Amino acid sequence: MHRHYNGLKTALLFGAIIGVLLAMGSLFAGGRYLWIFLLIGLATTAYGYWNSDTIAIRAMRARPVTEAEAPAMYRIVRELSMRAGQPMPRLYVSPTQAPNAFATGRNPANSAVCCTEGILGLLDERELRGVLGHELMHVYNRDILTSSVAAAIAGMITSAAQILMFSSMFGGSDENRPHPIAALLMSLLAPMAAMVIQMAISRTREYDADEDGARLTGDPLALASALHKLQYGVAAAPLAPEQQVVNASHLMIANPFRAGDVTSLFATHPPMEQRIARLENMAGGGPGVIDHRG
Repeated sequence: MHRHYNGLKTALLFGAIIGVLLAMGSLFAGGRYLWIFLLIGLATTAYGYWNSDTIAIRAMRARPVTEAEAPAMYRIVRELSMRAGQPMPRLYVSPTQAPNAFATGRNPANSAVCCTEGILGLLDERELRGVLGHELMHVYNRDILTSSVAAAIAGMITSAAQILMFSSMFGGSDENRPHPIAALLMSLLAPMAAMVIQMAISRTREYDADEDGARLTGDPLALASALHKLQYGVAAAPLAPEQQVVNASHLMIANPFRAGDVTSLFATHPPMEQRIARLENMAGGGPGVIDHRG
């Protein structure tokens, strides 16, 4: 099993996005007010992190399901949770035919796993087990916190860019007013850089969840086969890019929107082909080998 240094990549990407924030803060009166943006960012992160289990579920109009309604889902999640020594999450089903799944929640004790009706109808039980292992590892790896922090910092940079643009044109004394050309460039480039880095963090966490989920299930080819089906299933039934769904899309196992709507730099998920190839290499079969056994 080859580790791809995803933790190191995430740390470096966080360093880059914080560097963008510090560079922007240095233009505000010599950086004297940077602490205000840091406090705002902390508050935004805390709110999003604490309420993460309800925001995504509400966006997908999901409902809680009983074991009688989804016996396979309960059986798989209970088995994998016991194997990981973690509490059983709440289980939800979203009434959409677009095949997808996501996990959310601030910690394993306050987590939820949601599958769409589309994915439950598309995958066999072995493939569903691979997907649920991936989603549980998002919770166990604290990826919800990671994505909340990245989103909060990116949002703070965007807000600061707007303030920077305004202050460069209508600021007070020349001593406190940032250089107009530097302010213009920073206000235009910083939000774009923050978005690119945020999406790169999301893609790195997907690779991690693929690898760790495959280790949890002990069956990398099951997840590879599931991703292969999802690649075509999502293309056949993409979700409309409504704002609530866009905000929750980074949590989903597959990009829920039509391919080509965003460039690779702004994509929340790595290319399916690369994810499948990595999983096949974990199984020792090499690229192009997907086991479709039920």
